[in-house]
Amino acid sequence: MSVLPVSSDRGLAPSEFSLAWRIVLLGVAGVLTSMSSALLYGFGSLVVPLQEAFGWTRGELQSSITFLFAGVAIGSQLLGWLYARFGLRRVAIVSLLVQVLGYLALTRLNGSVYWLYFAFFVMPLLGAGTIAITWTQLISVWFERNRGVALAIILSGSGLAAMLMPPLLAWAVRTGGWQAAFMLLAAMPLLLTLPLAIVYLRFPARRVTKDNATAPESTLDGVPFNVAIRTWVFWACNLALILSVSLIVGMITTIVPYLQDKGVASVTASQIFSSFGVSIIVSRLLVGYLLDRFQPNLVAAACLFIPAVGCVLFMVSGPTATGSLLLATICIGVSAGAEFDIAAFLIARYFGLRDYARIFGLHLGLVTVISGLAPAFFGHLYSVFGTYSPVLLYCLCSAVIGPLVMLTLSAATVHRKLAV
Repeated sequence: MSVLPVSSDRGLAPSEFSLAWRIVLLGVAGVLTSMSSALLYGFGSLVVPLQEAFGWTRGELQSSITFLFAGVAIGSQLLGWLYARFGLRRVAIVSLLVQVLGYLALTRLNGSVYWLYFAFFVMPLLGAGTIAITWTQLISVWFERNRGVALAIILSGSGLAAMLMPPLLAWAVRTGGWQAAFMLLAAMPLLLTLPLAIVYLRFPARRVTKDNATAPESTLDGVPFNVAIRTWVFWACNLALILSVSLIVGMITTIVPYLQDKGVASVTASQIFSSFGVSIIVSRLLVGYLLDRFQPNLVAAACLFIPAVGCVLFMVSGPTATGSLLLATICIGVSAGAEFDIAAFLIARYFGLRDYARIFGLHLGLVTVISGLAPAFFGHLYSVFGTYSPVLLYCLCSAVIGPLVMLTLSAATVHRKLAV
């Protein structure tokens, strides 16, 4: 029976990692192979093969990602009920099996793009237990003093997906066609995440308090969902982080064409943008460390403000100022790496773990909707003004307003205030 130490003191707690390093390994695998990581980041390698196989336009293929986002947004709302009804372990394992079967079914695509849309929408619904909420809740239960670092480590799985999936799927396409790519996507959760989940996915049997008393894991503290959504803290977190996400999505989709419009060579623009992925992983780990050791809302405000520096550098730098443009891209990447860590950490800290899945699920749903709408909004701005300057101005304002909202939050947790 595992015993997990609990303390409010900041600092290293090596015993947490010694007890739960397998949980961290499972979390990394879960995030890496989730549909919102592996499929999203690898889809670019499938566009041309699917276009050649079925004659679908690139616009039609890109629209499938919107259906994926919609499925994730709705699926995230179902998880709280599913956990309460069936338990996290059962939901996660069944979802992994459904995910594998879904990818295998995609190898039977015919000439209608609507079957692709249907699959991308339904798979996150039926396999909702594979999205990041499952793995972040598991980490939040096992870790307290090193929760930020542990969350950062597992969420770096998305950065690994961004680096690994495009070349892996390109290799699979060269080897066996587009069907082989979907078979590879099926094999990863089947051979990696599912075995780890079967062996290691569990909650600690009891927790040791500062008074050396034990409490069953089923008595997790926290506020109910209906109480959390009526607090300023919840909506302040949502507002600040949604502004950050819209900024990040806008910059991801416009940095390369913006640099080309400034007169930067296309190859150089792509090389500058390549620093984005590296900065995501580095910032994710750094921010996780800082969240464990300093007041979380102050760390969050600082991280969400850094893109403002990047926006200003983009505005004032000329096409030959490669160093400044590279630094500007890194500034955006720092926030991109930090946003999900901050959201998972703050929701667990402020509202506890009692209704974590439903509260974080609602946040994730709102963020996913914004992620789907932001590119269209920025495309409209460009169409109206014929320049990316309004996009940069919006991003700059978001990078200032979001941190200011975050500064209105206190260090105290909502659930402990209510308990007093």
